[in-house]
Amino acid sequence: MSFVNPQLFWILILPLIVFSFVILRHKSAVTSVFSEEVLKRLSVGDDTLPLVVRNTLLLLSIFLMLIALARPVIDHGQKVVQLEGLSAVVALDISGSMRAKDIYPNRLEFAKKKVVDLFRVMPSDELAVIAFAHSAFMLAPFSSDKESLTQLVEGVSDEYINMSSTDFSALGSYVTELLAKKEPKILIVFSDGGEQKDLEAFAKTIKKENIFLYVVLVGTEAGSPVIDKEGKRVSQNGVIAITQRNDALGEIAVENKGAFVVADTGTQGIKDLVAIMKHKHQNQAQGEVSIHEREELFYAPLALGLLLLLLGLSSLPQRRRDVE
Repeated sequence: MSFVNPQLFWILILPLIVFSFVILRHKSAVTSVFSEEVLKRLSVGDDTLPLVVRNTLLLLSIFLMLIALARPVIDHGQKVVQLEGLSAVVALDISGSMRAKDIYPNRLEFAKKKVVDLFRVMPSDELAVIAFAHSAFMLAPFSSDKESLTQLVEGVSDEYINMSSTDFSALGSYVTELLAKKEPKILIVFSDGGEQKDLEAFAKTIKKENIFLYVVLVGTEAGSPVIDKEGKRVSQNGVIAITQRNDALGEIAVENKGAFVVADTGTQGIKDLVAIMKHKHQNQAQGEVSIHEREELFYAPLALGLLLLLLGLSSLPQRRRDVE
């Protein structure tokens, strides 16, 4: 057995020894420090516990609490834990069409919630997060820290939205670089789709680089007016521009060994997509971490100390005999 904080024990035990000696052997020294009125208020009335026993119980309880504070442990030494999971790039569409409000509150905010749902379903996997529109850029490098990834994704606001159309060719080139040393190469895209010409070029890149594509489609088939950064509807030649969800992106995913779902208000779609992903790809070793394995024992002296403290502070009245 060893102690995690032995320095705390040695620092506090010396004052306790001095205090115990004064209390148990030199009562007069105590009365010289405290006034008679204060001692009267602190003392307990007549009971079945002698004063020496009561003081001993209280001092023992303090001693046991000091041991608990020092954290006694049984040290099992260093243990190497293998981390396993999948590596994947998560791509969030921030093009102008993501301001559309055919789903509440708009496509971007809805897509962000779905990305966070994905993080919860893949807690131990290594994910990188990128955003893309006319070009793609990194939001977070590969990490298993889902809390940090969640904060970064939730920080993507309307200001990030680029009114340019979605360039899937740029996305394909950027993802190819990120996944160059990964196996299998997995890309998860959250988008409402894109122009057919760009999607065809994107499909060629995905197939050439052997990238497994998984898609979460946001938006509706009926579509919604395109909204600019001032919240006004965008018009072209006097006609209000309408953006619709393009399911062709999902078909590309299926054709390239992946799958797609249309995002809804629940989490089942995300769970189904991850289940397909996990079934198709085996977890890969993500490295190893060394942890110090200890068995905590502080609860035993702490519990006993509290019990002695309770007994020391208890007052057990004596039985009174009737005087004839």
